[in-house]
Amino acid sequence: MTDLVRERFRLKQTVVTITAQEQDHLEVAKEEIAFQRALLEDFIRHDPFFMLTLEPYDRAIEKAPQIARDMVRAGSAVGIGPMSAVAGTIARFALEAMIRAGATHAIVDNGGDVALVTDRKVLMGIYAGSSPLKNLAFEIPPRTKLLGICTSSGTVGPSISFGSADAAIVVSEDVSLADAAATSLGNAVVEGSPLEDSFKAVDKPGIEGSLVIRGEEMALWGDLPPLKRANLRPDLITRA
Repeated sequence: MTDLVRERFRLKQTVVTITAQEQDHLEVAKEEIAFQRALLEDFIRHDPFFMLTLEPYDRAIEKAPQIARDMVRAGSAVGIGPMSAVAGTIARFALEAMIRAGATHAIVDNGGDVALVTDRKVLMGIYAGSSPLKNLAFEIPPRTKLLGICTSSGTVGPSISFGSADAAIVVSEDVSLADAAATSLGNAVVEGSPLEDSFKAVDKPGIEGSLVIRGEEMALWGDLPPLKRANLRPDLITRA
C-alpha cells in the first residue's frame, strides 16, 4: 500500500480533515469545497430563510445550485431543515471530485460527517465526548462505492441538536441523507427514554444503519460496519 497524505483544511466555518494517496487529490478536494461553498453562500444571500429554517424547505429550488437542492432533499426526507445536511454534502462533493481525479482511497471528515472510498481496511473511531464508552471504531472494508458515516451530538461540538445523545451516528451511501438523518436521530434521543425509540426517526429508505451512545448506554439499528476495539488518536478528531 502507498503512503497516505493527510491535511487539516479550514475555510470559514468549514473545517475538514482530508486523507488521500496523493497531494494533488487533496488540492482537488480543497478547490471543490471552496467552489461549492461559494455557490451555497450566494444562494443564501438571496434567500436567508434557507439557512434559518429548522423545518423542511418548501420554496422553489429549480434554479438553486445542486448543493442546495441536495440539502433540501436530504433534510426533507427526515422532516428537518436543509442546513442539517450542509457538512455531509460538502464532504460528498469534495470526495466525488477526488474520485474524478483518480483517487481510490479518499476520506473527507467534515467535523464528524465523513465521506469515503477506500482500497484498504479503515478503522473509523467513534467519539462520544464524556461517555465512558470509548475506544470503539467501525471497521470499514475496502470499497469502491461512496459511503457516508455522519455524527450528531447534543453534548459535543457546535451543531444544533435538541436531544441528549453523546453520539448519534447514521450510515448511508447517500452522505447528504446520512448527515440530515444523524441530526434527526440526535434530536430524537430524549433523556430517560429507551434509546431504541429514537431509531424511528431514521427508519427511512436509503439509510443502512445507525448507532446511538448516551452516557453508559449504546444501541444499534440496521446494517452497520463491524465494531472493533481501537486505541483512538485524539489528534485525528476534526474540531472547529
